[in-house]
Amino acid sequence: MSTESTLTHPGNMHPRSFTQAQLEWLPWLEPLPEDELTERHYAGLVDASRAKSPYFRLLARDPDILGARTRTDKDIFYNPDAGLPRAERELSAAAASRFNGCIYCASVHARFASHFSQRTDVVQRLLDEGVQADLGARWNAIVQASVALSATPSTFGSAHVDALRAQGLDDLAIADVVHGAAFFNWANRLMLSLGEPQAPAAA
Repeated sequence: MSTESTLTHPGNMHPRSFTQAQLEWLPWLEPLPEDELTERHYAGLVDASRAKSPYFRLLARDPDILGARTRTDKDIFYNPDAGLPRAERELSAAAASRFNGCIYCASVHARFASHFSQRTDVVQRLLDEGVQADLGARWNAIVQASVALSATPSTFGSAHVDALRAQGLDDLAIADVVHGAAFFNWANRLMLSLGEPQAPAAA
């Protein structure tokens, strides 16, 4: 899938390769100014620190939907009760984002996957070589399940579940793969339609 944008900000140094570096994001629509956020907007943000992000301030134009989105996001990735380790939840999101061509989302979730797994070189292989990269049997099964869900949900089937079970994933862990990939399959498309990544300014 192409990572090229049809819209760009004049002068933006749009990153053209996948990276674990921290990127900025430029919206094509005007976000709410931070000083105009109301209690209802902050309720939608859930986490007040997200008011610093132009992406979340843009989504805050519909605070009720944003609130549902943010609580879903936090439950998928931050809920420690059973299921996958955090690194592999992040891997499912990074794989979906790499497949969908969302450089910004891939950078965020690849960075988290590296942090929680301490397998930075392996995560970078996913970014550099794509979703066919050999990351080891367990991670390959997670990536391929995530990609199947991203291509079209009906592509995901019993063979992917069997492959995950063969790597020791139980029902809750498989649900975490599905939720992480499915959520970011949607989130990638939203982010790609509303703005573009920006390389951080040189220090």
